[in-house]
Amino acid sequence: MKLTTKGRYAVTAMLDLALHGDQGPVSLAEISTRQEISLSYLEQLFSKLRKNDLVTSTRGPGGGYSVSRELSLVAVSDIISAVNESVDATQCAGRENCHSHGRCLTHDLWEGLSVQIEEFLSSVSLQDMIDKQRVQNVSVVRESMLVQVRHA
Repeated sequence: MKLTTKGRYAVTAMLDLALHGDQGPVSLAEISTRQEISLSYLEQLFSKLRKNDLVTSTRGPGGGYSVSRELSLVAVSDIISAVNESVDATQCAGRENCHSHGRCLTHDLWEGLSVQIEEFLSSVSLQDMIDKQRVQNVSVVRESMLVQVRHA
């Protein structure tokens, strides 16, 4: 599977943005602090997310990013593909050249898995993730930990 840190961080950052976007634009510095993701890495990811119309940016004081559409219309697969990630489980990236003489014996298995993963990620939206109480609980715990660290 080729889902790397880039795709995972993009989904995490978008979920953070969705959780905090009701208070206005969210700065990448805030996301960086809450999620412990490098600010420069977030800048790279958000550049791609903006080019794919998943986020909008607001400049100036109080500026930051907002999710550009309804949360129920942003699928996890949209986020992953926006940052040029793949969920292809085949060894050959679907080109059927797994071996020097063509496809391997298990090509169909891994191709089928890739399809299942894509279907699953397409069926889960940011809103679906927010609606899960556990996501909200984790967010609250992380924020309270940050407050304790700042006051220490």
